[in-house]
Amino acid sequence: MTFAPLHVSMEDDGRIVLLRFHHGRANEMGRTAVDALDRLANRLEAGEARALLTWSDHRTRKGTPVFSAGADVRERTGWTDGEVLHHVDRQRRVMTRLQAAPVLHVCVVDGAALGWGTEYALAADYVVAGPSARFGLPETGLGVVPGSGGTARLAARVGLAHALRLALTGELVDATEAVRIGLAQEVAPSGEAALDRARVLARLACRRSPTALAACKTAMTSARAERDRLALHLEGRAYEHCVHSGDAARGRAAFETILAGGEVDWSPRERFQP
Repeated sequence: MTFAPLHVSMEDDGRIVLLRFHHGRANEMGRTAVDALDRLANRLEAGEARALLTWSDHRTRKGTPVFSAGADVRERTGWTDGEVLHHVDRQRRVMTRLQAAPVLHVCVVDGAALGWGTEYALAADYVVAGPSARFGLPETGLGVVPGSGGTARLAARVGLAHALRLALTGELVDATEAVRIGLAQEVAPSGEAALDRARVLARLACRRSPTALAACKTAMTSARAERDRLALHLEGRAYEHCVHSGDAARGRAAFETILAGGEVDWSPRERFQP
């Protein structure tokens, strides 16, 4: 089974699944990457794995570590509104499947985790941050809302005030601040140490009964899943609202300008009715 462009391998007789992001300019998530995550979810649901460990050793051309710079916005050039909405809805559903997988998911973040990268961390069970970790949600600056579970999961993780701070300003937070507000659970002194710590947790999970591990996770997260269903529905409605307003297309068209720090001539505010 292949997972291109993602790198998937096994440890501990297949009980630990390692997912390594190392593709594109900065681990952007586009159609092929989402396809690979969908196949990975199938494997986790049907297989004997007890832990998933996600990490990245990718670096930019300048040598800066990066976890994921977010969704592949450049890929969407020329897409219709319907294509955008279908793709984002699929991202949301795949992320929900990964979150519910009957394994312990430990996510190691060292470097930038922007937009989709932060949303992926939110869908993990436990986040170990390296010293270069940076978390942020830039989506409202691109004319949309965080659409892969960001609006649905962030407030439950960090509280409403910090969720609004991150989502409405796009402010980046470092590893120390991420732990303080609950976005990450630990800070390690280096990326390598963060990966080592994740392996310790994964191997501890491997010593447990797979039946008990899966049952325990399901029992502990079922109430959250019920809440998330409504929150994800509202997130989808909000994303559609931004697309239909035209601001999503404006953001895609001005993507390079936005990256360079420029401003966009947004449309007048249209009230969202949940």
